[in-house]
Amino acid sequence: QVQLVESGGGLVQPGGSLRLSCAASGRIRIIGDMNWYRQAPGKQHELVASITRGGSTNYVDSVKGRFTISRDNAKNTVYLQMNTLKPEDTAVYYCNATILSQLGHMRPYWGQGTQVTVSS
Repeated sequence: QVQLVESGGGLVQPGGSLRLSCAASGRIRIIGDMNWYRQAPGKQHELVASITRGGSTNYVDSVKGRFTISRDNAKNTVYLQMNTLKPEDTAVYYCNATILSQLGHMRPYWGQGTQVTVSS
């Protein structure tokens, strides 16, 4: 079965940086769009950044200029470089990908979530 495993979360001071990684494994045929979502306490699930297989990116306005999403198709991995972090970036971050498995099933998969806390 396909799995997405996230890493890179943690505690960082305002203005600091973190790099999140999300690696897909399993019987994968093709990975389509890959995304990062986040959910802060008391707030709705928010799409932070997305990237197509060809490398086109989109960001929510609040992170433009600070976050960069990228992917390495050879490694089946998506990254989120987060710079100039603010306390309002504090949330659980989830990666998401649309994956066609070797069994012929196309569906979204989700990572387990990783906590990002921005605080002094």
